Amino acid sequence: MRHRRLGSIVLTGALAVAALGAVPAASAASTSAASASSTSAASGPSAGVAAPGGARARHPVEVFGEDGSIGRASVPAGSPFLAGDRPGLAPAAGDGEVTPILRNGETAGKVDVVVIGDGYTAAEQEKFRADAAAKWQELSAVEPYATYRSLFNVWAVATVSAESGITGDPDRATVRNTALGSYFWCEDIERLLCVDTKAVETYAAKAPQADLVLVVANTAKYGGAGYNVASPLGYDGIATVAGGNPKAGQIAVHETGHSLGKLADEYFYDGSDTYPAEEGEPAEPNISTFTADRLTRDHAKWYRWIGRTSPDGGTVGSYEGGGYYPKGLYRPTENSIMRSLGREFNLPGREAMIAGFYRHAAPLTSPTPAGTPLTRADRLTVDLPVAGTTLTWSVDGRELPQLRGRTAVNLGTVPLPGPRGRVHTLTATAADPTPAVLDPALRTRLTATLSWPVTR
Repeated sequence: MRHRRLGSIVLTGALAVAALGAVPAASAASTSAASASSTSAASGPSAGVAAPGGARARHPVEVFGEDGSIGRASVPAGSPFLAGDRPGLAPAAGDGEVTPILRNGETAGKVDVVVIGDGYTAAEQEKFRADAAAKWQELSAVEPYATYRSLFNVWAVATVSAESGITGDPDRATVRNTALGSYFWCEDIERLLCVDTKAVETYAAKAPQADLVLVVANTAKYGGAGYNVASPLGYDGIATVAGGNPKAGQIAVHETGHSLGKLADEYFYDGSDTYPAEEGEPAEPNISTFTADRLTRDHAKWYRWIGRTSPDGGTVGSYEGGGYYPKGLYRPTENSIMRSLGREFNLPGREAMIAGFYRHAAPLTSPTPAGTPLTRADRLTVDLPVAGTTLTWSVDGRELPQLRGRTAVNLGTVPLPGPRGRVHTLTATAADPTPAVLDPALRTRLTATLSWPVTR
């Protein structure tokens, strides 16, 4: 299943400033690690690329400082360093090859993460796969990923670059010929690692399915970017990260807060205006115009979590500032990963992430497709990817308590009343009872059923 990112991103004056090569400072911390160069944008990597028809297509992106701070900018969709098509030349051997880093089941029942490399030559593809696996390990070490690892497939899509490394590393004068045209100094911001989004789309399409897309660049220099894009393939957002930098994986964690959790940014800009009341209540679950008292009174958004100790530190309540505005919007906690890197998701954020996982994945799967005709001679198995998931069985709507919790059933032992030849319906129902989800409306995503016709 694939869903689009909810809500529009409020950019206020940020994009207008960013288009001139500056990034507004986030209140959570300064963006000094992503400082702009005084060199003219027209003379460097930020020169931009004309989109078809002459228009300069651009994307809003997030910029990540080494100190954990986050800012925003507007960047070209294309890259001036993309190698480009070479008519008559066959693709390099191995280019576009898909390798499973982690496979837990069929794509229909899993969240499919697609990792695409850039700046890796034909001789460096094993290095790329190792870097891809390492980034997945960084991402999946964070809750709630750690608990829900078995809901994911991870695919590595190889790109074979003519040269090793990334443009802008180690310095602004360095230019590399790479498959995706990745480059630092995007919009004159050294740590902003941009990419050609059309090239990313081409390679993402080679994977069995793409629910999340991560571009891993062959560099140890800290940097990355988070693109707000909605792909026809079904993924929302692109995160670029430095494959050889141990801190860069946090960028991917934050970005999946948007693409999977549909979470808003919880940081804001110093000097920004108050959130306009006429804009109304934001759609995202982790920012609100309401204080904690109003949330509780109206049973709105994260009210169920108010007063609880959150894994990112402190107590869930209402903290003013979020969604890029210092006034007029409130966030659930003081400093979650949606405000600065190196943090945890707060309790409302974890709930939203789990709900997001289950938009794409299922708590119950089986190697025998639902609807497959079965007889008493068959043996049926089901898979429960998440520990603690409850499982019940029923025939024609009547539960069989003796089968509760069993993931393998010999159908010869299943009572099937009535005359021989009668077709019965055998149903398995699984539910994830996690205490990390309190909203009853979200619990419907944590429950699944599979049914098969069984003939006596």
